[in-house]
Amino acid sequence: MTTPPAAPSSTPSSAPDQPARRWWHTVFPPAPSTIASPTLAAPVAVSFRQEAPQPLLVPAKGDAFDFRLYAVYVWTAHRMTFEELRFRAEGYLTWACGILREQAVELARRHEPHRSHELEQALNAHLSGQRWPRQGTAPSFTAQVRVSPDERVRERLRPYWEDRIKLECDHELQKVRARQADDLTRRWCAVLQNLEGDPVTMHAARLTGEQFAEVFRRYVAERRETVPELVELLREAVRGHNDLNMGPSEYTQAWDAALRTFERQHGLVERG
Repeated sequence: MTTPPAAPSSTPSSAPDQPARRWWHTVFPPAPSTIASPTLAAPVAVSFRQEAPQPLLVPAKGDAFDFRLYAVYVWTAHRMTFEELRFRAEGYLTWACGILREQAVELARRHEPHRSHELEQALNAHLSGQRWPRQGTAPSFTAQVRVSPDERVRERLRPYWEDRIKLECDHELQKVRARQADDLTRRWCAVLQNLEGDPVTMHAARLTGEQFAEVFRRYVAERRETVPELVELLREAVRGHNDLNMGPSEYTQAWDAALRTFERQHGLVERG
């Protein structure tokens, strides 16, 4: 018995499909691919911050002293690596310092040698928004500065600032003392006024200390020294009306009542 030949493979061949696909495409052309072609990315900006190793010297008003400019340059470039930008910035540093000095000299000569802070503000305002070079594709920089006075000027300013600091500190200290004295005075005033009307206060005051008791005694004595003059005036007013035989008028009675009330309040009632 013979074995039948193997049946052809059931896996379809791709060859017959190609002519059909080509024929179909001739009638209905395929749509263009929807995959977007890669676009060129915008050039990335690279920046490098560079501090000048040495200060620039520019003359102050009068040309007797110099200002010291401590500059910081910020370099920017496109289509350049950071390492390349740093290398080129280091090569351009002398040129950048020259531009900065040209921008600063005229302003510096308008300021007195001890006005470094004012020059710093004016110069940074002048440099703000400016960039060098202004055109082209080469790396460009902006600048910002810190200004310091001449060392000789600093030495002359030192005694002035030492005295000013001392005066301001003393002034603040006196203000603190004044506030404390005012608070203490108000508190003691309230205490003394409360104690004055109590008959046992002279003895109770000793509980807080002999010094306070002595101060309180003097306070009460001085307060009472001014009272007899007023009492004598009231007495004379009452006597005067009686001498004139005016009788116990309402006016005389009012004076007498005021006198007696005042004497009782201040412990001046005469004992018989």
